[in-house]
Amino acid sequence: MDLTQTYIVLCRPEESRNIGSVCRAMANSGLTKLRIVGRREDYDDEKVRVLAIHSAYIWEQAEFYESITEATKDCFFVAGTTRRQGKRRKDKLLLPEELANQVVESGGGAIVFGNERTGLTDSELDECTMGVTIPSHPDFGSLNLSHAVQVIGYTVFRALSLHSPRVTPVAMERLDGTVQVIADDLQKIGFFSVTGRDDMERFWRGILSRACLSEGECKYLEKIFNKAAGLAGKNTQ
Repeated sequence: MDLTQTYIVLCRPEESRNIGSVCRAMANSGLTKLRIVGRREDYDDEKVRVLAIHSAYIWEQAEFYESITEATKDCFFVAGTTRRQGKRRKDKLLLPEELANQVVESGGGAIVFGNERTGLTDSELDECTMGVTIPSHPDFGSLNLSHAVQVIGYTVFRALSLHSPRVTPVAMERLDGTVQVIADDLQKIGFFSVTGRDDMERFWRGILSRACLSEGECKYLEKIFNKAAGLAGKNTQ
């Protein structure tokens, strides 16, 4: 079972002790890669270690970034956790079991958890390629941060213990290059009148990350759109 390409990303956590609890929840599921959107110096090392107990090594090896996009550019997909649905909160929110299947298919990815009080904002969720939710009672739907990590981590651990990935997909940084090619070619043929490119890029980014594309598939897709744009240009001459 390989969990080295599965990352837990905490976006702007407030409480140092919660980070320690997250480390312990991760260790229970064999997850060791922790990335934090924030600065290490903003957190109390002693308070983290008190709750992490024997999983403090996860905190010691944690990496820090300025944004979700920067923290996940080498990942296969980016799943943002949220309990709220809405127009800008992804068309469909995956259940933990569906997310686990995505991890199995791709061999890993980033699972992003928002601030303890506010969760992920709309703009932060836009940096993710899919959304995932943990069903809970409507009268008290908010989960403790470490509990949410525990639920997701256990579900992924169970799924990976029964399966192995079939392909090695490209990372988000590479996939974004394909999305750029598609958008550029659509722009060349006049697909975007004035606005709409940003929404189209988000659409392709989300759907292609779920498809777990290989390097060869990315190149072939780029070739198709480049050729289509070239043919369209000849027909207008």
